[in-house]
Amino acid sequence: MIRRRSGPLGATLALFGLAVAAYLTIVKLAGALPACGPLRGCETVALSEYSEIGGVPLALLGVAFSAAVLVFQLVWWRRGERRALLAGYGLGLAGILFVAYLTYLELFVIHAVCVWCVAYAVTIVACWLVDLFALRSAP
Repeated sequence: MIRRRSGPLGATLALFGLAVAAYLTIVKLAGALPACGPLRGCETVALSEYSEIGGVPLALLGVAFSAAVLVFQLVWWRRGERRALLAGYGLGLAGILFVAYLTYLELFVIHAVCVWCVAYAVTIVACWLVDLFALRSAP
């Protein structure tokens, strides 16, 4: 029962995170700036030295991360593989630590907040919470 609820929810969250990361990757590789609306923090974050690691856009790492989480969520949902749930939980925990660091950089180093980055971070935390609930509830 818990798998039928947590699986689709976790997969949807991972898919949303994948879409956000893919958008940011495409924009970065095109040399453009993300649409940020009236907030304007996205441009500052996208142009900062912290938007890449060794020339690789962080958003591309987000695509790989979200794709892996999506696979784990789908395997948990469709096959009931507890190892996939545990892998998603562990990966999510690592993701939370990384986005916490990136959020720190936004707030205290770059002095700008990107709404796309916040949305991505929310998907990571929410997906991890879904996994945590499933682990506590599943036999």
